[in-house]
Amino acid sequence: VKFNNCAGNKGVRYETNSLDFKVRADGTLYAAHHLQVPSKQLILVVTAWDPQTLGRWQAMVRFLVAEKSQHNGHKPKGRKALPGELVQQQSDTLLPWRQHQSANGLRRQKRDWVIPPINVPENSRGPFPQQLVRIRSDKDKEIHIRYSITGVGADQPPMEVFNIDPVSGRMYVTRPMDREERASYHLRAHAVDMNGNKVENPIDLYIYVIDMNDNRPEFINQVYNGSVDEGSKPGTYVMTVTANDADDGTTANGMVRYRIVTQTPQSPSQNMFTINSETGDIVTVAAGLDREKVQQYIVIVQATDMEGNLNYGLSNTATAIITVTDVNDNPPEFTTSTVTCMGQWSPLSAGIPGCTPPHQQSLMGQAGSRNWGGMGLPTTTCTHSHFSFSQPKRPREKIQHFTAAAVDYEMNRAFMLTVMVSNQAPLASGIQMSFQSTAGVTISVTDVNEAPYFPTNHKLIRLEEGVPTGTVLTTFSAVDPDRFMQQAVRYSKLSDPANWLNINATNGQITTAAVLDRESDYIKNNVYEATFLAADNGIPPASGTGTLQIYLIDINDNAPELLPKEAQICEKPNLNVINITAADADIDPNVGPFVFELPSVPSAVRKNWTITRLNGDYAQLSLRIMYLEAGVYDVPIIVTDSGNPPLYNTSVIKVKVCPCDENGDCTTIGAVAAAGLGTGAIIAILICIIILLTMVLLFVVWMKRREKERHTKQLLIDPEDDVRDNILKYDEEGGGEEDQDYDLSQLQQPETMDHVLNKTPGVRRVDERPIGAEPQYPIRPVIPHPGDIGDFINEGLRAADNDPTAPPYDSLLVFDYEGSGSTAGSVSSLNSSSSGDQDYDYLNDWGPRFKKLADMYGGGEED
Repeated sequence: VKFNNCAGNKGVRYETNSLDFKVRADGTLYAAHHLQVPSKQLILVVTAWDPQTLGRWQAMVRFLVAEKSQHNGHKPKGRKALPGELVQQQSDTLLPWRQHQSANGLRRQKRDWVIPPINVPENSRGPFPQQLVRIRSDKDKEIHIRYSITGVGADQPPMEVFNIDPVSGRMYVTRPMDREERASYHLRAHAVDMNGNKVENPIDLYIYVIDMNDNRPEFINQVYNGSVDEGSKPGTYVMTVTANDADDGTTANGMVRYRIVTQTPQSPSQNMFTINSETGDIVTVAAGLDREKVQQYIVIVQATDMEGNLNYGLSNTATAIITVTDVNDNPPEFTTSTVTCMGQWSPLSAGIPGCTPPHQQSLMGQAGSRNWGGMGLPTTTCTHSHFSFSQPKRPREKIQHFTAAAVDYEMNRAFMLTVMVSNQAPLASGIQMSFQSTAGVTISVTDVNEAPYFPTNHKLIRLEEGVPTGTVLTTFSAVDPDRFMQQAVRYSKLSDPANWLNINATNGQITTAAVLDRESDYIKNNVYEATFLAADNGIPPASGTGTLQIYLIDINDNAPELLPKEAQICEKPNLNVINITAADADIDPNVGPFVFELPSVPSAVRKNWTITRLNGDYAQLSLRIMYLEAGVYDVPIIVTDSGNPPLYNTSVIKVKVCPCDENGDCTTIGAVAAAGLGTGAIIAILICIIILLTMVLLFVVWMKRREKERHTKQLLIDPEDDVRDNILKYDEEGGGEEDQDYDLSQLQQPETMDHVLNKTPGVRRVDERPIGAEPQYPIRPVIPHPGDIGDFINEGLRAADNDPTAPPYDSLLVFDYEGSGSTAGSVSSLNSSSSGDQDYDYLNDWGPRFKKLADMYGGGEED
């Protein structure tokens, strides 16, 4: 290959994307070792780069691989001469469909080629479309052929990455390829005639995208955390870092190599660690790791592709944090050999913070190991069994608190302790030092006011229930542990649920304030519990509590109660019985066996009923007679318990006696009868129900009839005066003014009211209200009786007819005076002209609507 960088090619270096080929400085491309090329065609990418300007240039080199000739001089079977084939391939024209002819010109059966893969470099700059290869059939000399391709990248997503000229068969790539997106394509080439008929069989085309170094290595994590023990030998494994390259891992583009760039801090050496360039394993390379000097290292690791070539490979970095872990190579030691402090304890304050150093100083100084943590955690122990303390958790931590169990100022006022500290694990090999350290502690106990306490807590006493009020039960006293303090103790109740007890405030004597009852709800398992308080008068005051438990012994103070309270039995005996028992609030021996018996009074009880004993707790009640009328009976039964002395109680059981069926169950009628109603009562109830239903039916019939009469009954008025729904005729007008004999003087305008007041009854003006007394209308009752409606209407009608003040004042309507005369004359003077000189021809001009009128009056003499 030839290259010119316009600067004399000084320092220019060459490389390929394949490990099988290399390029010398003069541009000679050679095979790096013996290899067998499986394909017919091989494409390599040669890169020239300038280390000074960092410029990079690429060129594609295509090799056409030819088969070697056989030693016997024969050509390969099924192939043409090699020179023709080489010329054909060098022109980038493939003949996948080749025809072989015999000597007489007849065609032999065709045999398809195996098309070698087509290699396309990724990230090509074009120009696009860029021709890849030309495909043609040797039949194109005889007929017109159309070529097409199908598959992923052609007619399947991603679409139109490749296309083909249907006439010439040239196949193109239309855009830059990305091997990381898709590394290969499988297409099929088709050849058809102009009618769409298949001319050749489809041929498979394999297109491989040649990888370019366009992706940097990427670490899985940007920060890696690892650890190594201090004092580790060289070669100790620490951690592994991993970077991935998206480029082809079979080529130098995807082969990643690792190296350490920096190490912080560089102590005790700048190269404390090394990394395997291929696996990424970090190991120690030097001795001298000491956690007390350097606790952590930060190492920057670089990953470079192109087999780690820093000149033209792409790189990336990550951070490795290496923590130096501690080993037990230092024994613990106290910084102070003796410590004195004061504390406050009491016999009941075990486990509380005890020793507080004066002026907030350290109790024991610093008890710490420089190699603290892990297996080197020190254990501190004390020689006195009464004391314990909190174990240190961190290096050089002070032991701040001692706790004591059952330490009493009145018993011991000071203690001498020896504290020892040691590691849990033995020291590392080669350490010649003592594995433990001791210190002395003097603790002075300060007396404090302690609370009084009850020596017997809980205190249990036993007595019978029912003791009278004011009985002394016991003395519940407390003890004050402060023997060196003169203090008085006072007593009080803290909890007395039933308020049955009193306590003497001075000596703690307990007496009863009420009768104690074992059957009370405040008793649990025959025990009554009360709590008392004992307080001293110290500074500050202290108090203690004590619990008194009273076990109450049962006495026979509750009579038995009969169970059940109600029962049911058939009216005939021997069909069923009633099982009875008793309940007693007392306990043994004041309960059963019980005695059940019927009283002698009234005598009907023993006459009708009998009791049969089953056992000590149960008996049976049954009928003595052969038949008992259905009903509810109160049967008294005397129940006696077995107490000393025994108690008895007369209880009443309600027994429902009813008729039964063959199964011994009450019938429905029997259940009603048993409810307490006899046959006469049932008949009376049925008669009442029938009478009530009859009354309701009669009332409904009466309401229906009254409603019908109200619709059919006419109004109680004269039919001539009833103007509703009548036709009034107004077409009778008479013979005119001259035919009427009217008194026209009544039409004159009145000048005074005298003529009105003195006017005799006759014709009156319609707008004139007569002067006179007005008649009194009858008062309508608030709730008129239906029979008075006709009388009320008649009276109102008569009053209205005789009322002169109510309009209309008269049936004859007289209009007002219109004046003495009229200048227009009488209307009767108008007459019709009968002369024929009137011309009605103009009616013909008025349109079709007046045609009829024109025919009637426009006829002239013809009429």
